[in-house]
Amino acid sequence: MADTFQLEIATPEQLLVDEQVASAELPGKDGYFGVLAGHAPLLSALGAGVLSFEGGSGGRQVLAVDGGFVEVFENHVRVLADSAEYARQINGDAARRELEEANQKLKTAHETEESEAALRQAERAQARLDALARA
Repeated sequence: MADTFQLEIATPEQLLVDEQVASAELPGKDGYFGVLAGHAPLLSALGAGVLSFEGGSGGRQVLAVDGGFVEVFENHVRVLADSAEYARQINGDAARRELEEANQKLKTAHETEESEAALRQAERAQARLDALARA
């Protein structure tokens, strides 16, 4: 399988993915990047966003992730995400409510810590909505 690589996606609670895939797109802390077989070694922080991959057992798969790290080494990609969920498991109404709540908190925040927490909440909610849109 020269055109594939092993992809593992895990959270502190569970291993979500462990399979051969043809490609993956990941939300790096400074923007999205793609991985194909033979990719150069890489270690990167992950941001909140959409992680997608193709060529596995289910075709194209889409997940919302929030933070963590990714390691690419010798046709093996390991994602250690703070949280991750498949788009098919996301409740769109709940994600929209979470985004609205975060935006309200941003408007009324008085302290830096409050603003930063509300911004993280908004990023997580937006990642979930983006995953739904891409699925």
